[in-house]
Amino acid sequence: MVQPRSTYPVNLLVDYPDRELNKSTTFFRLIIALPILVILGLLIGTSASQDGGDGPRYQYAAGGLVFLSTVLMLLFRQKYPRWWFDWNLALVKFVTRVFAYLLLLRDEYPSTDEEQAVHIEVPYPDVRRDLNRWLPLIKWLLAIPHYIVVLFLGLAALACVLLAWFAILFTGRYPRSLFDFVVGLLRWWLRVAAYAFLLTTDRYPPFSLRA
Repeated sequence: MVQPRSTYPVNLLVDYPDRELNKSTTFFRLIIALPILVILGLLIGTSASQDGGDGPRYQYAAGGLVFLSTVLMLLFRQKYPRWWFDWNLALVKFVTRVFAYLLLLRDEYPSTDEEQAVHIEVPYPDVRRDLNRWLPLIKWLLAIPHYIVVLFLGLAALACVLLAWFAILFTGRYPRSLFDFVVGLLRWWLRVAAYAFLLTTDRYPPFSLRA
């Protein structure tokens, strides 16, 4: 029986690699990923702070996302500048591709701009119709139950990735059940991030791994 697709306005799909994966790059995945991790770190570090010469560094973003500025724009102007949204979405897509690579979901090296096999849907919001101007002040707090659940599921996902690492080395395949669980967790966290940090929807994220 086909499960109905969620109507939540944020979704993540990763194409299942229905082929033999590269055992060598799987074995050395953390080492091979170092260059793209350095690029990601520089990108997030540069976008998340502003150096005032010899003075302090002022935070205006959260993990590279344009966050505090967006909160203020939604609060006082009820506006989400499209280029801020495009930046946030592009960064989230890049981060997700890197994590998909680290979690062995794909063995293509993460692109900084191409979609590859990681598909993310986050619609641009109609701010005045769909977003409450006051909620951005407390969304991060309302999402605390999700943080707790995702933390424990994340531990389970790490165990799944370790099992998948051995499975790929011996069989060349990522067990489908483990793959679906790890992707489901990424999907769950994306929805929480869209709600609490991207601020693109006021619909509370479902407690679900499903697409």
